[in-house]
Amino acid sequence: MRNMGIIIILVTVPNVETGRTIALKLVEEKLAACVNLVPAIESIYSWEQKIQQEPESLMVIKSQSELISRLERRVHELHPYTTPEFVVLESSFVSEKYSRWLIGCLQ
Repeated sequence: MRNMGIIIILVTVPNVETGRTIALKLVEEKLAACVNLVPAIESIYSWEQKIQQEPESLMVIKSQSELISRLERRVHELHPYTTPEFVVLESSFVSEKYSRWLIGCLQ
């Protein structure tokens, strides 16, 4: 099955409660068909020229490429970080049944 513009977006959040709040809004507003929350990850990164180490949660957002701009804008509006992660991964293959379900959720 061709990908039909299906994308996966990775967004880290400070905790699962924040992720849940954002995820519910994105699904309610039909910007995402599904958001998986990975509750406990550890992020090690450079911020303001210092190495940081923080617990975070990860949002795995399933959507469609035509919604990227609106989705990015909404994540930035809802997110507590000044520079939230927003990384888009394009799919090379998505099963036909899942593609139909996902696209149907966004209409």
